[in-house]
Amino acid sequence: MSDGPIDLVQQLRAHLNSLGAAGVLFAPRGEPLVIARPAPRAEVAPAEEVTPAEDPLETRRRGLTTLAAEVSNCDKCSELFSTRLRAVFGTGPLDPEVAFVGEAPGYEEDAQGEPFVGKGGQLLRRIIAACQLPSAQEYLLNIIKCRPPRNRPPTMAECGNCRDIFRRQFELVRPKYLVALGLTASRLLSGKVSVTTLGALRGQVHEYRGVPLICTHHPNDIDADGTGRLKRETWDDMKLLLRTMGRDVPVAK
Repeated sequence: MSDGPIDLVQQLRAHLNSLGAAGVLFAPRGEPLVIARPAPRAEVAPAEEVTPAEDPLETRRRGLTTLAAEVSNCDKCSELFSTRLRAVFGTGPLDPEVAFVGEAPGYEEDAQGEPFVGKGGQLLRRIIAACQLPSAQEYLLNIIKCRPPRNRPPTMAECGNCRDIFRRQFELVRPKYLVALGLTASRLLSGKVSVTTLGALRGQVHEYRGVPLICTHHPNDIDADGTGRLKRETWDDMKLLLRTMGRDVPVAK
């Protein structure tokens, strides 16, 4: 066999000559050759990237972190901003059973940047323990986030400057019950700002944005009281809180 290229024309001519020698004068015409074209490939739309749903709790935690950073840079109250050491935002879990709300940070809170870490805060923790509330299920915060000089009561203007911060913090934390500590916090949270005595607000269940609210004495006032009366009244208020929560009232020791 030759290794050269095949001459198709020469082979075809030889084949026709052999057909003619055999008496074949014509060949029937066949059907035209149809070359099937490959079907066009269907366009495949790119798969949409599915973003996993974000954890709502994590979203709220990030919201609190953002809000705390905003508080640390807030200078609406120029006197407080210039004299404070640290802004005191709040501490505790999301969705707590109870949030305890004071009026403003004190000396120890300003120094450490945490609420209720001074002597009054230690008393508050003993009150919480006496109520036998779930461990670590309380959120602690104040109406305003900066210590007033010499621990004076915050002014209504200072409370107004912090009102939106407090509301946003409350909406992110979402406590089931609230306890206002002292006259200032009790007046503001109950909405009864014209009331001049805490006694007019104690002994009843108020509401703040749909959440049950109990008003009682501030632990600093209890600690300063030498008669024991404020301690007894505070325990009465805690019993009202527990009954409102549907919990048993522990026997006082």
